[in-house]
Amino acid sequence: MRIGSAIFLIAIGAILAWAVAPGLIPNVNQAMIGYILMAVGVVGLIASLVLASPGRGRTRRVSESRTVVDPNTGETITRNESRDASL
Repeated sequence: MRIGSAIFLIAIGAILAWAVAPGLIPNVNQAMIGYILMAVGVVGLIASLVLASPGRGRTRRVSESRTVVDPNTGETITRNESRDASL
């Protein structure tokens, strides 16, 4: 569920709960259906905001530098490696 559909459910639930005259739909408690739709919309809105948060799936670049001395020539060899690390 996306943010727009969650807000839509909240709006439809509020209309059914408070703005429509009772008894419009026979044998159905409109107010209860409206409250249920608003609750589902709020849960969906919270879930959408949590899943869309910018902190999700962040990675950072890690750089390592290794220095080795070649035993035959005495030459210093430096190797730089970089990789992605999850936070």
